[in-house]
Amino acid sequence: MRHIDTVQVVATGTLIFLIIGGAGVGVLALALLGTELFQFGHGDVDGPIRLETVAGFAGAFGFGAAIVNELLGARTPGMVAGAAAGGLIAAVPTGWLASRLSRAARNMRTDPTPTRDDLVGALGLVVTPVPVDGYGEVRVRVAGQPVKLNARADQPIPVGAQVFVVQALSETSVLVETY
Repeated sequence: MRHIDTVQVVATGTLIFLIIGGAGVGVLALALLGTELFQFGHGDVDGPIRLETVAGFAGAFGFGAAIVNELLGARTPGMVAGAAAGGLIAAVPTGWLASRLSRAARNMRTDPTPTRDDLVGALGLVVTPVPVDGYGEVRVRVAGQPVKLNARADQPIPVGAQVFVVQALSETSVLVETY
């Protein structure tokens, strides 16, 4: 009978730590994916500690403590406390790393969003013939990405002709000339 009680104590402690770890990983995944979980007040205010840090800490604590709990075969409250201490040893650097990585991702510099002014001067290729009094389609590269745009021209331009964007008529249409 004593053996069954010991196994239940170990399993219960491990299960509790695994639930804590799983909850931490779940919240961390949601936080890193950008959900506004537990967001109160202004969108940029999380308080002194970011959600990603707390979630990473909780995940590492739970899983680390579960591993130590199983390795110790924790049968007494002191051994469970030792398992919790082992979880803390894993959680502190993980929380710090989660904080640093999430801060780096938030503060990452990006290129400015291309505007219609960036279309002028682009070289492209006609993919749908451009008639004199209507629109055809051209494919140009803007900021290194291929973009398909509606195109007008002063003269008809056949499929496959290389063109030069003279003017951006709107965000999705341009005036082109053969190149």
